[in-house]
Amino acid sequence: MIGILAGVVTTPAAGGGIVVKAPAAGGPAVFDWNGFYIGGHFSYVAGRSDWTAQPAGVSGTIDLFDAFDAFKGTGSYTLGLQAGYNVLLPSRWLLGLEADLTSPNRIGGNASISPPTGTIGGHDHQTQLAGTVRGRLGYALDGWLPYATAGFAWSYDRLRWPSEAAATEETALLWRLGWAAGAGVELPLSPAWTARVEYLATGFGRDTARFPIAGHQIESDALIHAVRLGLNYRLGEDLAKSDVFTKGIDALELDRFAVHGQATLTWQYAPPFRSPYRGQNSLLPNQARETFDMTFYVGTKLWDGAEFWVNPEIDQGFGLSGTFGVAAFPSAESYKVGSDYPYARLPRYFVRQTLDLGGATETIQGGPNQFAGKQSSERVVITAGKFSVGDIFDVNRYAHDPRVDFLNWGLADATTFDYAADAWAFTYGTAVEWYTGPWTVRGGVFDLPVTPNNTDLDPSFGQFQMVGELEHRHQFWGLSGKLLVTGFLNRARLGRFDEAVRRGQATGTTPEIADVRRYTSKTGVSASLEQQLTPDIGLFARAGLSSPNLETNAFTDSDRALSAGLSVSGRMWGRADDTLGLGGLINHISAARIAYLDAGGLTAIIGDGRLPNSGNERVIEAYYSLPVLSWRLTADYQFIANPAFNRDRGPVHAIATRLRTQF
Repeated sequence: MIGILAGVVTTPAAGGGIVVKAPAAGGPAVFDWNGFYIGGHFSYVAGRSDWTAQPAGVSGTIDLFDAFDAFKGTGSYTLGLQAGYNVLLPSRWLLGLEADLTSPNRIGGNASISPPTGTIGGHDHQTQLAGTVRGRLGYALDGWLPYATAGFAWSYDRLRWPSEAAATEETALLWRLGWAAGAGVELPLSPAWTARVEYLATGFGRDTARFPIAGHQIESDALIHAVRLGLNYRLGEDLAKSDVFTKGIDALELDRFAVHGQATLTWQYAPPFRSPYRGQNSLLPNQARETFDMTFYVGTKLWDGAEFWVNPEIDQGFGLSGTFGVAAFPSAESYKVGSDYPYARLPRYFVRQTLDLGGATETIQGGPNQFAGKQSSERVVITAGKFSVGDIFDVNRYAHDPRVDFLNWGLADATTFDYAADAWAFTYGTAVEWYTGPWTVRGGVFDLPVTPNNTDLDPSFGQFQMVGELEHRHQFWGLSGKLLVTGFLNRARLGRFDEAVRRGQATGTTPEIADVRRYTSKTGVSASLEQQLTPDIGLFARAGLSSPNLETNAFTDSDRALSAGLSVSGRMWGRADDTLGLGGLINHISAARIAYLDAGGLTAIIGDGRLPNSGNERVIEAYYSLPVLSWRLTADYQFIANPAFNRDRGPVHAIATRLRTQF
């Protein structure tokens, strides 16, 4: 974030385009701060909570700060949104009112309760959501706006008591009301965008959380300090005249700094289906779930050919059945980690270096994680940091982005491509791409999770993945296409299904894959085709296979898979901005994995408790996407036969709708 801030401060403020008021007689021009605005902010926070436990009569302090853990992705940082209104007086004094909503990654801590008679338990404090409503008083100094701010604050906290007296953990939820005060400075970047740096303190008086089973209560307060980096988008003084609701937000694209963003809401429903039995990881009938994510793509140019990008994101929601029950899971917008409350994450932060080697010059459009500009057709691109393997490998223009096209995991990627990732599908690594003529050669090395499908990455890099890919671009009768061949090698602690079954039989227990893990190699290869059939119809196809007797490292259960489909432009029926997609998938697992599941074993994704009648998962997905004002609305249907490779359950008719906007 320091590099991003430096990029903002050193970027010229697009002088000719900034909205200014006519100067007073003989005076300098003043930036027009008047009107409504919306924006986002990223914060790093610290604080403390003083507590007293009754009737134990003991007290203490919880430190509400966690240092950033790069391999867990956790730390005391937040991401939030704000909206406000400013009035700039003729004297240059500014009066404003602002409200914000903040989602933390982690603001919390824990403490043990140890009276003289011995430890009786402890409590854990976590902030789920927070916000403020504040006034602002500032003074415009030729584009710079120093200001002070103060007002009302609130937070929604969760306190937990893991008492020995309670059969289960007790939870208490608290609404806290308090105050907020701080100061900052804001400066214009373009006709619509401003940047700010702000310090904000929030304080809350003592509130009581009661734990009736344990027979205790906690009285606690909280004081939190935050340093915020923010961006605001000016809407103007009359919202009725603003086109932000019909056309959306304009991206910020300066010479050395750029900001893009997106927000996606997905709702999915699985109606009742045949389910004579179910296990711990079964898909449940007659349920609906939603997911929401909002991402900011913030980038700055470092030196010639080098860019740094960071993607702070807010996530919320669950996949169907908590993302269990189907190997070719029906929503790639759902992760293996769900939450009722929105929370902040940093899924990507990376450096990209492009080395031009000559050849024809190509124009590239600006977009998420991409500056507008020109590049040579002959080039080497090096990407290093935290990102998704799928950002670079197995990319297909017709079936790869669940926020835009197909939702199903098996149509967004090859299910056999067990790419390195944490439970959110991101990892650390380095990728090198060499573009020459119609060919591209790619290679990369990436960190694997500490255990399969874990939220934490291996901090020692002792478990890793190597990926190689060969791409060929071609033209058939003036219609473009490309063919990819992708291979991977994982070196990790993985279990073999046949060994887990034998161990279970020998011990008379349900087989558990974690009991037989050892350091070994897992390999796989896949091919991907994208091809224009006409200017309005695109074909995609994928086929892949991977080691049939080893558990999944980070993706899903699959040993062989085949998928194909079409993407059709609405231009064929007079709606050029609409898209119709139709795709199908066959997903297969080996006899060893079937035997493990039939014996009651569970994988990270599936497990019905038994599998006497196995069959390939078969999926058909159709979607229709169309623009609605500044948003894009998609209706989606999926037919899923043999969910979790089980002929006894299903078929499932899953329906979904998706609403998305981007800038």
